[in-house]
Amino acid sequence: MNTVNHVLLASHGTDGALAAERATLKLCTKGAKLHHLIVVPTLWKDMTGDDWLNNGSTRDKYRRYLESELGREVNEHCDRINKEAEAHGLEYTSEIVLGEPDECLIKTSKKAGFDLIVMGSPRPKGKKGLRSRMSTKNLPGSLDTPLLIVPYPNE
Repeated sequence: MNTVNHVLLASHGTDGALAAERATLKLCTKGAKLHHLIVVPTLWKDMTGDDWLNNGSTRDKYRRYLESELGREVNEHCDRINKEAEAHGLEYTSEIVLGEPDECLIKTSKKAGFDLIVMGSPRPKGKKGLRSRMSTKNLPGSLDTPLLIVPYPNE
């Protein structure tokens, strides 16, 4: 099996992303660098529930609650992958950004000499969950690094 020494993993904890994480750990040699990118989609930026929260104080309290919960989930996700990377003898770094997932992946891919970019495939139709999937149509012409899109796991 081929191995890589510096991987950019785009993962946010969904089932497809978990499949990408497992594949990445199999591909990396001991001592390899794993850079974990988590993109918080811009749709979360203005999530204040304006349709039912009728005053500024309540909206601010709700916004702080959402930010706190999202931050906690992201930190738990990073901690979990960091532990797995450590168990495989990998050097782990993470980056959390707010933006459009495809644009953030392209930008991050240009920051270092990655051997491979790994991400999960989109959630199949009919599967429950937020539809904030990454648009992949701009990736092939914008990336200078090979991209591995790991198939969605079978149940």
